Amino acid sequence: MLGPADVRELAAALGVRPTKQRGQNFVIDANTVRRIIRTAEVRPDDTVVEVGPGLGSLTLALLEAAEWVTAVEIDDVLAAALPSTVAARLPERAEHFALVHSDAMRVTELPGPPPTALVANLPYNVAVPVLLHMLATFPSIERTLVMVQAEVADRLAAPPGSKVYGVPSVKAAWYAEVRRAGAIGRNVFWPAPNVDSGLVSLVRRAAPPQTSATRAEVFAVVDAAFAQRRKTLRAALAGWAGSAAAAEAALVAAGVSPQARGESLTVEEFAAIAEHGPGK
Repeated sequence: MLGPADVRELAAALGVRPTKQRGQNFVIDANTVRRIIRTAEVRPDDTVVEVGPGLGSLTLALLEAAEWVTAVEIDDVLAAALPSTVAARLPERAEHFALVHSDAMRVTELPGPPPTALVANLPYNVAVPVLLHMLATFPSIERTLVMVQAEVADRLAAPPGSKVYGVPSVKAAWYAEVRRAGAIGRNVFWPAPNVDSGLVSLVRRAAPPQTSATRAEVFAVVDAAFAQRRKTLRAALAGWAGSAAAAEAALVAAGVSPQARGESLTVEEFAAIAEHGPGK
């Protein structure tokens, strides 16, 4: 494991200065890393994918706990250095590690066995799109534990009716049972961010909601409903349906009140609306 001195030493040797542009905040606290591994329930037979490994604090701990780890890193310097860090600090596990030097949003395949778990300290500025992309692209991922900005953690895990329930909440619920899995202080990072962090656990559903609509069709309704979240669904979905009257007809057919707002609906209700959308 990498302690604070190790992280700073590695960064200095590489000439790395964490950038705000990429949302880089490196974990420097070994106890936090252990807690993440424990909370993620990483098993000895797991194939773990890690997004944004940085200098490798979490990577090394994952390699000790899992059968295989693939790390996806966009930063040129960090990507070049990570295999050497693994080889130097955990040589007996180096053959169980692969690095993908890429933007996680563009990754469509991974080396090694299909991933069973996603564990990551996600860059705050891209956390939600990266998470949704990975869940959509790799259906073999059964369990996910991500560390994200506390506000994002709240949104991902929010239930219908909550003030922060929105697009991330509904889309995450399409794939998984989502819950907050703890809070993380600021002083476990270098540099310390000016926001608190939270852990979010996502356990994949056995199957997505039963619906004749495609995921893209359901997500189009979700996006439309929350684009004007203060409006009733009859008004908010008018553009999606072609008119307010058509939106009302789709809502009534789905058993949803046209006067309701998006924040009160479950993912299953959004799916029901999509089944009665334009051209259906």
